[in-house]
Amino acid sequence: MAKKQAGKRATGGTPATVALTQAGIDYTLHPYEHDPRAESYGLEAAEALGVEPKRVFKTLMASLDGKLVVGIVPVTGQLDLKALARALGGSKAQMAEVTAAERATGYVAGGISPVGQKRPHPTVLDESAMTYETVYVSGGRRGLDLELAPTDLIEITDATTAPIAR
Repeated sequence: MAKKQAGKRATGGTPATVALTQAGIDYTLHPYEHDPRAESYGLEAAEALGVEPKRVFKTLMASLDGKLVVGIVPVTGQLDLKALARALGGSKAQMAEVTAAERATGYVAGGISPVGQKRPHPTVLDESAMTYETVYVSGGRRGLDLELAPTDLIEITDATTAPIAR
């Protein structure tokens, strides 16, 4: 994978690409034509990019005991809130309100990247990501995905891994 330089807005520069570039992490940008009528943005991305859907991960914000946290799971599944709570040592998790997620991350729902959020949040990556050399996550806007090694995703987000998808 070639490292892409952030700051080139014409190629999709976002806070995620800026953060990756500043950290010296290799990634590849994958823009695609987004259809706002798509039922699943993640499955849309997998199809548009010709990638196995299990390699494309969605970033979901949850409220765990009143604090926002991030769960990253394959687009083919759902976030198991009980497993997320266990992974982070909390008691009760529920999906965060969209406005709270957007405000806390600086991204629009459907384009929330786990990378380059306004402030760091405790993050858990589903352990299935470790079976792939690279995975795809949102690049910070709808119609843009980032491909990177799961170990690099863990490093840049300070994530832990756990079985949080069902």
